[in-house]
Amino acid sequence: MSTGQVSGLLAPVVALNIWTFVMEAWMYKTRIPVFSKLNLKNTVTKQELDTKTPANVRWKADNYNHLMEQPTQFYAIALVLALAGKDDKMDISLAWSYVAVRVLHSLVHSTSNNIMRRFSIFVISSGILAVMTGRAALLVF
Repeated sequence: MSTGQVSGLLAPVVALNIWTFVMEAWMYKTRIPVFSKLNLKNTVTKQELDTKTPANVRWKADNYNHLMEQPTQFYAIALVLALAGKDDKMDISLAWSYVAVRVLHSLVHSTSNNIMRRFSIFVISSGILAVMTGRAALLVF
């Protein structure tokens, strides 16, 4: 990356963040109608709320929470690579692949929630992230 040029690794970081907002909107769109019909008290626990919420509505919230977990590692590693000036085609391809696989994971999780399919997709995303982490480690150690 030359001076004044934006790293190609930043676009997938922003794209995954945009996707997280999409999932947040989808979560609210499905949860608010359900919650507005329930007579909830301020003392309701998450477990009590979960028992009153249909599974297909909970899936969106669960996925939104998942987007706050492992993707934070992705953000950190992508930024390390970008700051180190390591924005070659391989790293950019890995970053976009990670984003695509996480979007696929969200869609499976939020629609059918097929556990084995979802797990397989998660393993793929973890593998991509592990390769990115290894490539970043080679730069900083």
